[in-house]
Amino acid sequence: MNILHAIILGIIEGITEFLPISSTAHLIMTSTLLGLDQTEFVKTFEIVIQLGAILAVAFVYIKTLLQDRALIPKLIAGFIPTAIAGFLFYPFIKELFFENMIIIALMLILGGIFLLFFEKLVPQENARYAQISDLPLKKAFIIGCYQCIAMIPGVSRAASTIVGSQIVGLTRQKAIEFSFLLALPTITAAAGLDLVKSNLNFASGQISLLLIGTFVSFICALLSIKWFIRFISTHSFKMFGVYRIIIGIIFLAVALIK
Repeated sequence: MNILHAIILGIIEGITEFLPISSTAHLIMTSTLLGLDQTEFVKTFEIVIQLGAILAVAFVYIKTLLQDRALIPKLIAGFIPTAIAGFLFYPFIKELFFENMIIIALMLILGGIFLLFFEKLVPQENARYAQISDLPLKKAFIIGCYQCIAMIPGVSRAASTIVGSQIVGLTRQKAIEFSFLLALPTITAAAGLDLVKSNLNFASGQISLLLIGTFVSFICALLSIKWFIRFISTHSFKMFGVYRIIIGIIFLAVALIK
C-alpha cells in the first residue's frame, strides 16, 4: 500500500460510511480494483480510517451531545446488542464473509431491492417519535439489534440502523441522526479493538498511511454527512436502492471473473 492507495481508500470510506450503501463493500471492492491483497495491515487500515468518519460525526453533533444529555442512555442501549454480538460472533463472521465477494454482492443487491420498497412498508405518517430523546430505551435497544445485522459485509450499518429506527417509530430525519450518533460508540469500539489486537505494531511508513487515510476520511465524511442531510430532506431512499443494485451487480461480475 502507498500514499495514493491511502488517499483513495480514505475518500471511499468518508463518502460511504454514513450512506446506506455499505462502506465495507466499497472498501473491499476498491482494494480489489487497486490490486491490494487483504493483508492484516490492509484490513486494519480499512477499520482504523473509520475513526476519521467518527470524528466528523463528533464535529457536527458535539453541541447536540453536550446539550441533550438524554441522548447518552439511548446510545448506550443501542450499542449494547452490537457489543455483545460483536464479541461473540464478529471473529467468525469476519473469517467467513469478509473475503466472500459473492455474498457481499448479494447483500448489496438484496438491500437495494429492500430500500426500493421500504418507505411504502413503513410510511412517514406512522412515525411516533419526533425526537430521539422521546425514544424509549427498549426501542433504542431494538435499533441496536438491527445494527447487528450489519456485521455481514454488504448489508450497511447505516442502512440497518436507519431502517430499524424508522420501524420502531422515529421520523426519517431523526432515524438518520440516530444512525450517525450510534456510529460513535460502535465504530470507535471496533477500531479500538482492532488497534489493541494489532499491538500497535506498525512500521513508521504504515503509521503515516493510517494518519493520511484517517484525515482524508474525516474531510470526506464531513462533506458526505452534510450532503446526505440536505438530500434526504427532499428525497426518498430509492436512489440508494437503485445504486446498491447496480454496484452489487458490478461487484458480482468482478467476483465471478476473479
